[in-house]
Amino acid sequence: MVFVLKACDYVPRCALEADSATEVRVEKILRIIGDCGLSIHDISRTQLDRKSKLPRFNMPFELGLFLGAAKLGGAQHKKKGALILDIEPYRYQKYLSDIAGQDIRAHGNDADAVIGHVRNWLNTHRPESQVLPGKAALTKQYRRFQKQLPVMLKELQLKETEISFVDWSKLIGMWLIEVAKV
Repeated sequence: MVFVLKACDYVPRCALEADSATEVRVEKILRIIGDCGLSIHDISRTQLDRKSKLPRFNMPFELGLFLGAAKLGGAQHKKKGALILDIEPYRYQKYLSDIAGQDIRAHGNDADAVIGHVRNWLNTHRPESQVLPGKAALTKQYRRFQKQLPVMLKELQLKETEISFVDWSKLIGMWLIEVAKV
């Protein structure tokens, strides 16, 4: 998702973009929701915690905050748009049935499907004079990035397990700039 957003000239936002103990996490999330007109929510990320055996419902919670802002947040928030992803069609109805009737896109845990869904959704929010690169082109770019990522990490003395959201976004941006030069 981050790759497609960056490749399509959007700025990905996430609560992990700033690390400060001065801001409560939910307040940070609400601030970002207030700033953003578009939002992507992958509610498939609700796996059981290994230790507690309880599901993590952060993604559905954040979706609820965004939908609430869009409905109740005043004129500037009425235009908000959301893309909701899940791993399989209608699975969400078993644990989040209140969003039945929403257009949920199933990705099957497949990166190519995610790329296509995100690209197509973003394209509906562009001016008519702007068309985004197609799914095949973005997928090809993403595969090239993945192949070159180990070299970039080695040069920067980073391990893949150490990459934060901020690192990931910066690495993609750096790579896209280099590709544009070629």
